[in-house]
Amino acid sequence: MKSSFTPLLVLCSFPDENTARQIGTLLLEKQLAACMSFAIGQSIYRWQGSIESATEVLAQIKTSQSHYPALETLIRAHHPYQVPEIIALPITEISSSYLDWMKESLSS
Repeated sequence: MKSSFTPLLVLCSFPDENTARQIGTLLLEKQLAACMSFAIGQSIYRWQGSIESATEVLAQIKTSQSHYPALETLIRAHHPYQVPEIIALPITEISSSYLDWMKESLSS
């Protein structure tokens, strides 16, 4: 039977670059992510009835649907936020060479 590989883009915000790097490194070591890129930016959000603002690091994590449950579990276990942002989006179009690289990076 042919296995199905469904690529996902996971968005996750972190309080700082160090936390993003630490969790990203764990994800890569456990082959739950093919790669992670991030950028520093400003966030505004509602938290416990107030409008808050913070400098955060937004990460783009490339993974697969089959790896997502373990990826989410690892992020939740190590993330300092009470309610971390973990949003998975399906990748509907992707170059074949990048998809092959993702498959290779996530294989155990």
